[in-house]
Amino acid sequence: MKCVIIEDEAIAARRLKKLVETNGVKVVALLHSVQESIRWFQEHEAPDLIFLDIQLGDGLSFEIFEEVQPESAIIFTTAYDEYALRAFKLNSIDYLLKPIQAKELKRALDKYKTLQPEKIVFSADELKAILQTNFEMQYRERFVVNIGQKIKTIKTKDIPIIYSENKGTYIQYDARNYLIDYSLDEVEGLLNPKYFYRISRKAIVQLGFIEDITAHSGSRLLLKVKGNKESWTVSRERVSDFKAWLAH
Repeated sequence: MKCVIIEDEAIAARRLKKLVETNGVKVVALLHSVQESIRWFQEHEAPDLIFLDIQLGDGLSFEIFEEVQPESAIIFTTAYDEYALRAFKLNSIDYLLKPIQAKELKRALDKYKTLQPEKIVFSADELKAILQTNFEMQYRERFVVNIGQKIKTIKTKDIPIIYSENKGTYIQYDARNYLIDYSLDEVEGLLNPKYFYRISRKAIVQLGFIEDITAHSGSRLLLKVKGNKESWTVSRERVSDFKAWLAH
């Protein structure tokens, strides 16, 4: 059995690859974006199975299948528990909740094997309907923060940077930093990837606030963000996907 993993987080992709190969499945490609995936499927034979992340750095994954139609079964990977349960159980597509556990992966692979040769293959329109209905409409429009005894709402569209520091996650807004009750991983799942990109393990930036991009040592990039005196670094392993996101 051959599979492809489409996952925009390099660390998560490598971990999933290791788990999949432990189950005797050959991983023929690790793909990290919509555009990279389209190019790969245009040039290679479709695998038996695709592990498909819901949100990629340059868009939602259904966009891949608007360009190519591989006849492969799909197991979605997602951080959205309640949405996954509704969408995927309804449509008999299996799913894995992040962080992916070995026993859950084995369960999904066993289910796939029992479905052979009746693979669950969906068209681009069907995938688009599932993902847009269950994922695209839930992006966070505002965050609530505490300022002393008062509560303040900050519109997501007005946030240039969200970052983690000393085990806390902060929204930077109007030259101030506000602590929020989410991990950076959780926040990433609440933001529209068309406008927000996780440039490193410690920071997420909004496209409209990027003022300048310069090359930096170690094949990294430095970003000048509106309202920030300091520069923010795009980590080396994310540079390629970041450029693809900018061009999308």
